[in-house]
Amino acid sequence: MQPYFLPYIGYFQLIKAVDIFVVYDNIQFSKKGWIHRNRILVNGRDEYFTLTLKKDSDYLNVNQRVLSETWEQEKLKTLRIIKENYKKAPFFLSTFPIIEEIFNFESRNLFDFIYHSMLKINSILEIESKIVLSSSIAIDHDLKAQNKVLAINENLQASHYINPIGGLLLYDAPSFEKKNIELSFLKSKNIHYKQYENEFMPWLSILDVMMFNDIPTIKNWLGDYDLQKN
Repeated sequence: MQPYFLPYIGYFQLIKAVDIFVVYDNIQFSKKGWIHRNRILVNGRDEYFTLTLKKDSDYLNVNQRVLSETWEQEKLKTLRIIKENYKKAPFFLSTFPIIEEIFNFESRNLFDFIYHSMLKINSILEIESKIVLSSSIAIDHDLKAQNKVLAINENLQASHYINPIGGLLLYDAPSFEKKNIELSFLKSKNIHYKQYENEFMPWLSILDVMMFNDIPTIKNWLGDYDLQKN
């Protein structure tokens, strides 16, 4: 899976569902994706928050990108927005220090920054799945898409590969069957909770989930999904 900064709860459902979770550190960064951004609640609507990056080649991998020279100022601005919009949330006092710690991580390397946030949330939610960096796996790293996924699964001697439901059309089940690998897709069940008196905005950052719900509730939601075949 690509690394995402404070992603939605489905990402953590996927980590929890597997024995080994492979996170791509040597994948090309895409500014149009979700790697460096997600959504939070701002004035009752969903808005993006973003990790600002130093201008660089569009061909660099995630682990070759760094946060911008203005990150310190941008960080404080984003934290102020989070505080202003969540200060009345029921679990703000327990959650905001965690978010501050994540944003104050000392490394400016984009992957390191995101990876630290992933490990922090995993720890809080007591997710014990093994995390493996893609660059540490002995495969041909010039492989792309399904071929790379198959190579990783073979190297790790996996018997079952689980992907988010969004990738349903990206993978060919017979190709996995030939390798004796079961292929499934994780689809989150409807998770609904109160966000002040606003109309509910689903699938926001895990940050939003933690602001409005206690940890035992969130841990229970980690199992609220179905596994589907394509």
